[in-house]
Amino acid sequence: AFVSDVFSRRIVGWRTSSSMPSELPLDALEMALWTRDRSGEDVTGVIHHSDARSQYLALRYTERLDDAGAVASIGTVGDSFDNAMAESVIGLYKRECVRHDGPFRTVDELELATLSWVDWWNHERLHGELGHVPPIEFETEHYRQINTQQQPPLGEPSLH
Repeated sequence: AFVSDVFSRRIVGWRTSSSMPSELPLDALEMALWTRDRSGEDVTGVIHHSDARSQYLALRYTERLDDAGAVASIGTVGDSFDNAMAESVIGLYKRECVRHDGPFRTVDELELATLSWVDWWNHERLHGELGHVPPIEFETEHYRQINTQQQPPLGEPSLH
């Protein structure tokens, strides 16, 4: 399971398993919330897109989204268009990591390969939608520009 930021294409949370228990997406969501909290980013009002599978409709999952202030946006059954980016990330993960580096003998092997792939995806993989830069670089530049715009020019009075 992956949680990706649609704006930056960054994978902010993930979890692997040999099956799809209801805890899997919840663990990925918890990692995503921790990642954003650690960076000092508020997720209040963030729209969380997912498909209509039962793991994403589970009470614990929807309550956690609500507790974080995120807004759930659940696609219709059988409709991947509402969740196209997630489907794309999963397809690329299967092709670039699972099929390319596998087969894996244990879940631990898969987890290490996934950790490496997510790190590569976020720090090195060039994304055309982002101007051919990696997600971390795109986010860093975005926040740098925001912080620069919020600073008063040197020499101008400001209130403290």
